[in-house]
Amino acid sequence: MSTLICGSLAYDTLMTFEGRFCEHILPQQAHILNLSFLVPTMRREFGGCAGNIAYSLSALGGTPYIMATLGAIDAQDYLDHLAQLKLPTDYLRVLPSMYSAQAMVTTDLENNQITTFHAGAMLHAHVNQISQTQGITLGIVAPDGGDAMRQHTEQFAAADIPFVFDPGQGLPLFQGAELQKMIELSAYLILNDYEAQLLSDKTGWSIAQIAARVKAMIVTRGEQGALIYHEGNVITLPAVPVEQVIDPTGCGDAFRGGVLYGIEHGLDWATTGRLANLMGSIKAAHQGPQSYSHRWETIHEYFKQTFSYSLQ
Repeated sequence: MSTLICGSLAYDTLMTFEGRFCEHILPQQAHILNLSFLVPTMRREFGGCAGNIAYSLSALGGTPYIMATLGAIDAQDYLDHLAQLKLPTDYLRVLPSMYSAQAMVTTDLENNQITTFHAGAMLHAHVNQISQTQGITLGIVAPDGGDAMRQHTEQFAAADIPFVFDPGQGLPLFQGAELQKMIELSAYLILNDYEAQLLSDKTGWSIAQIAARVKAMIVTRGEQGALIYHEGNVITLPAVPVEQVIDPTGCGDAFRGGVLYGIEHGLDWATTGRLANLMGSIKAAHQGPQSYSHRWETIHEYFKQTFSYSLQ
């Protein structure tokens, strides 16, 4: 199977605040908020939802194709990075006179995060069309430009390609009726627990009503693991313990790579969820969203050691 991953490619500037945000934010003064956090460490990473998900799926031995946009001003570093990883760039488009998307993420000592984001070329991701692809058998619509997310859900459905809808940070871009339509076009749905409640509020559908409209709905819950709604049942899966959380950035995307691998290979949902939790755990123990082991043999062996059975 070949999986098309529609979403953002971005440069992540990651910083650590050696304190706690909550100690510096006064709720009664929030209307005049004016804060500055000293960040003694900073690094730049390759990120964006599409890049991170593709990295995870490729690490497992899957076959991801990224559909995204980069800005010509700073695209070359990311293109070289993808070439080094041997990830195909057939469906990437480099747009002239633009910067690529940029995320500036500051994490405190309790792993709370404050993020600012410049969309750049991502806002024009709708120039990419699903009809331009060949041999794609599975897709995911991850956070991207709003027009791209709307159009790609419709285009996947028109091409009869099953896909995962992963609205994530893009949820505020859409009204309830739009989200209802996008859900009904989808085969699968992935959100975290906060996003699931927000989606329920926006659509006016309960979690159970949303889950009934897709083949499976996966809700991630951080350290509490994940829930998988499937055919009227709910599978509860605990998280895989992490000896030391180094960096939470990209854990959700690593999880999604595991889900896509499970769907690609027809794994049962309990196994798929365990693999996804494992990928999130592996990622949490490493700095940056695309810096953990990129050898599928190692990850498959780790799965066997953790769950006492093999993926194959």
